[in-house]
Amino acid sequence: MGLWSKLTGEFIDIVEWTEDRQDILSHRFERYNNEIKNGAKLTVREGQLAVMVNEGQLGKDQVADVFPPGMYELNTQNMPILSTLKGWKYGFDSPFRAEVYFFNTRKFTDMKWGTAGPAIMRDAEFGAVRVTAFGLYSIRVKDAKTFLVDLVGTQGDFTLEDIEANLRGKVGMRIKEVMPEIGVPVIDLSSKVVVVGDKIRERIAPDFETLGLELCEIQVQNIGLPEEVERAIDQQGAMRAIGNMQNFAQYQAAQAVRDVAQNQGTAGAILGMGVGGMMNQGMGTLFQQPGQVGPGISGGAAAPVAPPPIPGSQPFFVAVNGQQTGPFDMAGLQAQAASGALTRDSLVWHQGMAAWGKAGEQPELAPLFAGMPPPLPPQ
Repeated sequence: MGLWSKLTGEFIDIVEWTEDRQDILSHRFERYNNEIKNGAKLTVREGQLAVMVNEGQLGKDQVADVFPPGMYELNTQNMPILSTLKGWKYGFDSPFRAEVYFFNTRKFTDMKWGTAGPAIMRDAEFGAVRVTAFGLYSIRVKDAKTFLVDLVGTQGDFTLEDIEANLRGKVGMRIKEVMPEIGVPVIDLSSKVVVVGDKIRERIAPDFETLGLELCEIQVQNIGLPEEVERAIDQQGAMRAIGNMQNFAQYQAAQAVRDVAQNQGTAGAILGMGVGGMMNQGMGTLFQQPGQVGPGISGGAAAPVAPPPIPGSQPFFVAVNGQQTGPFDMAGLQAQAASGALTRDSLVWHQGMAAWGKAGEQPELAPLFAGMPPPLPPQ
């Protein structure tokens, strides 16, 4: 026998995997034509598993012993399955041929997924809504035997690239099926992405277990809604922020009258009242009941009637140059009285009055004129 034949015939006495590549899920230990020596040392590092296979036979009944992290001397005591398959009844004294596969059991993160087209969700508020989503997921090898038989086969190095496209499609399709059933309203999807991710993981984790993998986490990074649904959500938020539209319009008009009166004097106050009156009149029309109008004024058009006022704050309409303005709350009327635009003889009206009457004759407005002298008697 030549020197080369002698060297290649040496038995392997150290079995280990020191590969530091981060994308390898499994690695087949290369022994070529060498046999593993009886009593050989097997080293399984943290984050690894080792599986012995009976001479390359990958039927599930042929996959032999699984070794967690640790150092082992290979013999019949720590390889009971392989020893049974080999039929060594009187000890384990000779070298043997067996395949050794190492598995990386760390968590593989930052794997991307996305829905394959929009999923149709039926929402109580918006009806049928098209929803898209994408994010990240993470996996690890959980059942090395299943993973070896169903996916790895005899491949030397099995990497993420070999399975990522398949898993991405599986996640995307299953999420498209699951999202309509997760029970989260469309308007809350973006604020509950963690809950959505957990629900999706619970539903599709069994699909990964059939491959020998654990689905550790599903991260939902974005929920896509149709533009019309997003606009409707924005409009609902704006309406909730404003609250009562009529009260908001009256407040804005009163603020405008005050600011103009402070900055421009009496003439400015009168102008501000006109502007405020038109604003309130326009807004009041939005809340007018069908067929409901205010009383007519000589020389003016019929006025719309506002909804019932808050008790204790009855708004009044004021006649200015034969035109209806308002309604004004007490703050607005007080500003007009202070500027002289509202006098005892000004015609006013509020809902419930049969006709227009003088401001000085209304008990509710008496405090506005308490500090003012009555009009001079005729000469």
